Amino acid sequence: MPPAIPLATYRLQLTADFGFDKAAAVVPYLKALGITHLYASPVMKARKGSTHGYDTVDHSQFNPELGGEAGFARLNEALRAHDLGLIIDFVPNHVGVHFADNPWWLDVLEWGQASPHAVSFDIDWDQLAYRARGGVLLPILGKSYGEALESGEIELRYDPDQGSFSAWYFEHRLPIAPDRYGEMLRMITKEADAVETEAGKRLLSLAARYTGLRRPNRKEAPAFKAELKGIAGAAEIIARGLAAYRAAKDRPAQTLALHHLLERQHYKLGHWRLASSDINYRRFFDVNGLAGLRVEDASTFAATHRLVKQLIAEGKLQGIRLDHIDGLRDPAQYCQRLRRLVRDAQGNTKPFYTVIEKILCEHERLPHFAGVQGTTGYEWMNVISQVLVDTKGMAALDETWRQISNRSPRLAPYVKDAKRRVLETLLTSEFTVLTRLLARIANGHYSTRDFSADSLRQALELYVLHFPVYRTYLTNSGPTAPDRKLIDDTIARARAEWFAADEGIFDFLRDALTMDLLKPGRPPHSAPRVRRFALKAQQFTGPMMAKSLEDTAFYQFHRLLALNEVGGDPASNGLEISAFHQTMQARAREWPLGMTATATHDTKRGEDARTRIAALSEIPGEWTGAVSRWKVLNAPHLTLQGNFRAPSATFEYMLYQTLLGACPLEGTIDAGFVERIQAYALKAAREGKEETSWLNPHEAYESGIKSFIDKILDPALSGEFLDALQTLARRVALLGMLNSLSQLTLKATLPGVPDFYQGTEFWDLSLVDPDNRRPVDFGARHAALNALDEPDWNGLMTRWPDGLIKLAWTRRLLKLRNALADVFAQGDYQPLAVHGTHADHVVAFARRHGRSAAIVVVGRHFAPLTQAGREWPASESIDATIDLTGYTAPGLAGGELPLAQAFRDFPAFVVEARTAGANRPARRRGRA
Repeated sequence: MPPAIPLATYRLQLTADFGFDKAAAVVPYLKALGITHLYASPVMKARKGSTHGYDTVDHSQFNPELGGEAGFARLNEALRAHDLGLIIDFVPNHVGVHFADNPWWLDVLEWGQASPHAVSFDIDWDQLAYRARGGVLLPILGKSYGEALESGEIELRYDPDQGSFSAWYFEHRLPIAPDRYGEMLRMITKEADAVETEAGKRLLSLAARYTGLRRPNRKEAPAFKAELKGIAGAAEIIARGLAAYRAAKDRPAQTLALHHLLERQHYKLGHWRLASSDINYRRFFDVNGLAGLRVEDASTFAATHRLVKQLIAEGKLQGIRLDHIDGLRDPAQYCQRLRRLVRDAQGNTKPFYTVIEKILCEHERLPHFAGVQGTTGYEWMNVISQVLVDTKGMAALDETWRQISNRSPRLAPYVKDAKRRVLETLLTSEFTVLTRLLARIANGHYSTRDFSADSLRQALELYVLHFPVYRTYLTNSGPTAPDRKLIDDTIARARAEWFAADEGIFDFLRDALTMDLLKPGRPPHSAPRVRRFALKAQQFTGPMMAKSLEDTAFYQFHRLLALNEVGGDPASNGLEISAFHQTMQARAREWPLGMTATATHDTKRGEDARTRIAALSEIPGEWTGAVSRWKVLNAPHLTLQGNFRAPSATFEYMLYQTLLGACPLEGTIDAGFVERIQAYALKAAREGKEETSWLNPHEAYESGIKSFIDKILDPALSGEFLDALQTLARRVALLGMLNSLSQLTLKATLPGVPDFYQGTEFWDLSLVDPDNRRPVDFGARHAALNALDEPDWNGLMTRWPDGLIKLAWTRRLLKLRNALADVFAQGDYQPLAVHGTHADHVVAFARRHGRSAAIVVVGRHFAPLTQAGREWPASESIDATIDLTGYTAPGLAGGELPLAQAFRDFPAFVVEARTAGANRPARRRGRA
């Protein structure tokens, strides 16, 4: 049996081209590598052709494109045979909608609020203007509604197998409400000139039998449809009669008929651009095709988790990763329900590994949720990056960025501007829902009715602009003390920027956000509305921060791209070793079992590209000089028209960092690399929303970027630049490789569960998705691993660009983790003192449990030790000694370890040790 808590996880991205069977084939390799748990991307049925699985359309069945139930059974057999556990990525927050594959969504479109699934979606039914019937906006049209209608792109069809009508817009199915079937059958029969035929009479008789409001209703509809499809000759009549609704520019009557029919549905069709301002269902961020689920509804939770419960009960699932926990209305309630489900399924005899995808901002603490061992590890990835960055070089990089951007190297103004942009464009509709609800609350009592809707909107906007993290975690009972302080502090900052008369509007807003409006003795306000507003507001701030920070500011602020990572602080000046140790000691006490990631499917760049770029902080002077020269060399390749410049100066600076991070270690720059850089640059430019964007692409600017990359990477046009780039890239690659080995060692030995993203056992120089989701050659990795049973470390270091050194060191570390499972899973963390001239270049610590221990030593800031990346570090020249008082280990004597000895055979050091006396592990909070 695999351990209940993983010792090491390995993330696989499952797709139609890499399904359950191919994952099963990789299992022996993962076992040989030292992995204990396979960690799979979502496995439930997703949209056809999905490359990620997060657009689940049916939580009750396995994805047929991955191999379905039979394929999953074969994967389970392979995992059992090799004693590996399974963790799946699960999506409770949203589902894929539109198209024709989500049965719940289609039922809601057909029946509106009468659908039993309507409660599962977060729809504001009454928000659509100028309609007698509530409905949901469907922003799926590629042109205006009028143009789509008159061009005949919206087509009414009949399904003779189901006895049902639907409008279709290309691949999108739009069920027609059955209470319109009667009028349709009358018009169709007349259009087909079939009133006097036997089939026509039966159709009209059927229509006449269901008169009155909303008939046939949901109970009657199945019988209606069954009788309709059973009428002989009906399908032929309907096929002819549908001409009555066949819209075209030269068919005004038929166009109007179809329009009137569509206006009487439980939905309203619209151009996709309407989504930002008019959409009335909660989405995942700004993705129209992903609709939020209300898992706070008990029946929705039960239905979406039925397969998960079954897998746990059958012993086929040992852990779960909860995607986008911040999207849920009440994450605490959700986690409590999930823990009860797990206990019902497997009993309370062992832990069930549960981690959440949660992005923590700087200095933010993770709330404790029932049954949750920690996060997926973004915060620890950034802690590792920050300790490897040279703090002494950041001031010079600040100045370089200031000169290039003409802006201060402070992130906050970028984020605030980005939030304004996102509020005005991408998330306007969600913000409008909130402000309308707040205005209704204010209007509900005479004491607050004079707060105008416009003033409330402005006050709430200031609050959102100043809100510093992703969200609060209020429940129906109100806020915790930390959340109350967060709201109070944000209100104070918002109030400071308010120049109109206050007259209590911010007090009202604060009390609405904290639900203090409902306290006894306060003027009565609608309790359901206040609770809905407070809980919905915290669902809004998460997407707001994500779209503003990760998907906008990170693509504008390019001081040092190594710090522009999910959950990171691009304005960080790095982390001193003492602060790093304190952080890890706290983690060992509080969150010892969460994941530690260095690459995921969502990271902005590969883990080894990031360590290369981090090395620029060690040589800031040379870097600044190189950029100055490159700008001159590449100036002829810019696109210039008046004030128009493609790429912009800041974007050009970003490109040079990207090229250094992704430049191939061996071989030349080929066409494939150029295309990858161009694809990345296009995405980065649109995400940055400065000169171009997804909503409003600037074709000339985008063409200028593409041309610039083409030319600067063409040896015939830019030979001098490419020579200079590759000369610096070779040096940065060496520094980055040494940083990478330190990063890998830290990930595998720090408190937490190391997670390995697919393929990263070799050098990972990938870019943001989809580049980091390219196919992985597992055959080559398995063959290489088999050839490394007795690694020749000197030989591996000599030919380090081939990546085998990273693979061999990964297995070495995981072998030690498996041998010292208690030390790494339960052990405490003790910093080790380092003395000598180069003490600041060494991170040293011990993990210990009882008398068992492991000593870990890694290097950092290798530039002074390598002639700025020109040669391999000479261990004998490193003046640093680690104090090992209280520990013994083979080959170590005297209570001291000179770094020259530790790094003699390899630029990192990990060894099993014993404590001189028994040490009781630090007490830590248990996780059920």
